[in-house]
Amino acid sequence: MLKKSKKNLKQIKHYTITFKLFFKAFWKTIVTWIIIVTFVVVSIHYNVDKTVIGSAVVIFGIISQAFVGLLNIIGLIPIFGPIVAKILALPLFWLINALGYFASIIAIKRGYTSEVVNYRILTVVLLFGIVIGYILGKII
Repeated sequence: MLKKSKKNLKQIKHYTITFKLFFKAFWKTIVTWIIIVTFVVVSIHYNVDKTVIGSAVVIFGIISQAFVGLLNIIGLIPIFGPIVAKILALPLFWLINALGYFASIIAIKRGYTSEVVNYRILTVVLLFGIVIGYILGKII
């Protein structure tokens, strides 16, 4: 019995990750996100146009693969991480979000600004509902 518990303890130690190993494995992603967050904070402080900030973050994030790295880090969270990573990788999820943005652009051009805020809140709530429903469906 004692040998079995020692073997299980060795297996658990084999699969655990320390902060040093985590940082060693994901240092590029961590540094990239520190750069992105610093850029956003400094840009907002100096009143740079939000479209310029968003465009720069998207371009830099795609080129440096920061979004994929963040998805990998989210996937490391036990139980919920892989499920959330799967959901965020679903094309349907991205399609619903993109349709919401296109509808927002059209509504803003026609002058429906307060309705757009309500619509975007509903879209975000719908997307969170899809995520939570998918997680509950996989767990149950």
